[in-house]
Amino acid sequence: MTQQQKTIIVTGASQGIGAGIVEALLARGYNVVATSRNVSKSAALRPSEKLALVDGDIGDAATAGKVVATAVEQFGGIDGLVNNAGIFFAKGFLDYTQEDFKALSRTNLEGYLYISQLAIKQMLKQQRGGSIVGISSILVGSPNRALTAAVPMMTKGGIEAISRSLASEFAAEGIRVNVVAPGIVDTPLTQSIPSDFLKSLAPNNSTASIADIVDAVVYLTEAKQVSGEVLRVDGGAHNGKW
Repeated sequence: MTQQQKTIIVTGASQGIGAGIVEALLARGYNVVATSRNVSKSAALRPSEKLALVDGDIGDAATAGKVVATAVEQFGGIDGLVNNAGIFFAKGFLDYTQEDFKALSRTNLEGYLYISQLAIKQMLKQQRGGSIVGISSILVGSPNRALTAAVPMMTKGGIEAISRSLASEFAAEGIRVNVVAPGIVDTPLTQSIPSDFLKSLAPNNSTASIADIVDAVVYLTEAKQVSGEVLRVDGGAHNGKW
């Protein structure tokens, strides 16, 4: 099924999962506005009549405004938003600094807040509903002592919390809000970590591919009766110790 008249914004789109989401949405007929700090220099994406690229820091409210304005001006509206932009680094809790917390909050929380507010305002104006999908982490609900990340999970947990609240607040207007919570994903960000260790963090002894996460995002974007959901893509790790 194609969605010829619908437009989706994707943040953190220049590589990895974000670029995969953009490519999948384009293949399904959507218009896409892709953004990241340097998305115009991405080797994976090229602007076209169905793809607009907007450079900028998504933690900056001005960038969010520019992205939303581009979607409205170039494609006539907004039907979906994928809040994929995020940063993550694992440390012991006592090793996180004030600068670490500010960086995590700026990208993971402010990067969700500003553009979601503007996208929802546009969806309400259009009166045809819409979809918002955020990216969390399985470590929010299933922490693992082998991969300590308490402070990043403060921010990722916030994404899950706000998504449930927004799903309730805007349900009557047909705006659905969901979350994908990946386990360990084989992306450029994990290439420096031994693969055997990464595989040991899932009970099926494997890591997810970018395509696995993309499939979950596309499903939630199109699933008309699903809202307030956290879809875990983790090989079953959330079920407990194995």
